[in-house]
Amino acid sequence: MLLELAIRNIRAHGRRSLLTILLGAVSTGLLVFSTAWMDGSHAQMIRNAVEIYPGYLQITGASFRESPSYEHLIFDVERLSGLLAREPGVADSSPRFESFVLFARDEKAVGGMLTGLVPAREAAVSRLRDSLVAGRYLEKGDSNQLYLGKELARRLGVGVGDELAFVGSGADYSFAADRLRVVGIFQTGLFDFDAASAFMAKDYFDTIMAAENQATHIIVQPRDPGQAPELARRLATLLGPEYQAASWRETMAPLVKAMEIDSLFGYLTLAVIFIVIFFVIMIYTLLLVYARIREIGIMRALGTTPGQVLTLLLLESALLGLLSVLLGGLIGGAFAYYYSVHPMVFASMEEQFRQYGLAVSAIPAAFAPLVILRDMALMYLLLLLSTLYPIIKVNGLPPIEAIHHV
Repeated sequence: MLLELAIRNIRAHGRRSLLTILLGAVSTGLLVFSTAWMDGSHAQMIRNAVEIYPGYLQITGASFRESPSYEHLIFDVERLSGLLAREPGVADSSPRFESFVLFARDEKAVGGMLTGLVPAREAAVSRLRDSLVAGRYLEKGDSNQLYLGKELARRLGVGVGDELAFVGSGADYSFAADRLRVVGIFQTGLFDFDAASAFMAKDYFDTIMAAENQATHIIVQPRDPGQAPELARRLATLLGPEYQAASWRETMAPLVKAMEIDSLFGYLTLAVIFIVIFFVIMIYTLLLVYARIREIGIMRALGTTPGQVLTLLLLESALLGLLSVLLGGLIGGAFAYYYSVHPMVFASMEEQFRQYGLAVSAIPAAFAPLVILRDMALMYLLLLLSTLYPIIKVNGLPPIEAIHHV
């Protein structure tokens, strides 16, 4: 009976009910889309930072991350590559040998990282090939050809086709030096990386650096990047104590922590906004309930108990709140889905995005149905709580006072 009466009251006060639904729907849609946008931008930032070069999973010698020296290399790359090829969760893998050297051109000398890699396999685990801005990417069979970061090329004053020299230390601590010819220049958008990185085909690198069948890292591309931490644990067991397998959450721990802190501040900002919304809805509800105070007083005078009045008003609020969050969830979810498929593009802010490690200026929203349902539930609870005080306050007035209220 009370439910039927609540529905009739909602229909009888159609304009008020519509305004209440719209206010709740706008608030819900804003919360759903704000969360989707924030989560999507963070996911995109992490994805770009991971995929540009570090990779989702790295295998190194057991002590290499703590003490990166030639004493803790991977000394049997071919055997490990064979094991990884048979692991169902591994889509591809690529060995790298990183060495810090001194590059020189005429009177200019710049320290940087020279890395030997397998060009075709590297293309499956990073975006180095896709970051090409001049010349060409490395190819199988290249000898002294060099793929150079744009900022490092600028510092050395070289372009495609120019030569430079390097000196460094081989894997056996022997003296290593050669003249290299720049065949390609890349720009990832990571300024420090572009200012200190150069790459060459690993076959030739191994010859001049005495690094045959050796590597500092093996980068693994999981079939499901979301399962990288679990795959890292399986590979650690498979490879034994001699090696360490670490997912991007470990190798890029500072970035993960920064994103967590940024998310925390983002949610705190949303919390402040929705506290304001809470009080706006509460004041609005208080005005609506006071507009019906004589009606409530008459119901009480006719014998309706305070508990029945309270139940009736809460049912009305619950029904209006449910309609609000359903409508707002659909609107916010539709926007989240659309912008997950068609990311927002900020072409005019390309350079600013590159400074923060975003290789592209297109930022998608994150469409996650469970997160949307969570936000809808939170907003529904917020709507109910915001109406509780006005209802209790008005319901506590004596019937005579309520009837004669002006």
